[in-house]
Amino acid sequence: MFKQSLLILLAASIISFGAFAQDAPPNNQPSAQENGGGHRGPMDPAQRTQELTQKLNLTADQQTKVQQILQSESSQMESLRSDSSLSQQDRHTKMMAIHQTGDTQIRAVLDPNQQKQWDAMQAKRGQWGRRRGASNSNDQQAPPPQQ
Repeated sequence: MFKQSLLILLAASIISFGAFAQDAPPNNQPSAQENGGGHRGPMDPAQRTQELTQKLNLTADQQTKVQQILQSESSQMESLRSDSSLSQQDRHTKMMAIHQTGDTQIRAVLDPNQQKQWDAMQAKRGQWGRRRGASNSNDQQAPPPQQ
C-alpha cells in the first residue's frame, strides 16, 4: 500500500513538473509577471505584429503600419500606467479608448477579407472578456484569448 501511494505521488509530481515546464517562458522571454502581469501579459508590438501576420497574412506594408500602430498604443498605455494622478476607473476608461482607437486603425489597414477575420478575432476576444468578467465574481479564471 505504501509503495502504491509513493508511486502515485511520484507520478503526480512528474506530471506537475511536465505541465510547469510547458508553461515556462523561453529563457529569453519575460514571464507574464515580468511582462506586465495578467495571464499572458501585454505582448511586445513586434511579437503581436508577427502573430497578426500569421493569422491575417499581412503584407510587408501592412506589417509596418500595424507595428507602428501597436508601438504607439504601447507607449500611450505605458505613460498612462505611470500616471498616478488618475483614478483607477479613469485610467481604465482611457486605456480602453486607446485600445479601441488602435483596433480601429489596424482594421483600416486591412483588406476586406482580413477585416472579416479581424472582426471574428475581436468578437472572440469580446466573448472571452465577458466570460472572464462573469467568472471573476465566482473566483474562476477563463482561458486567455486565442488570437
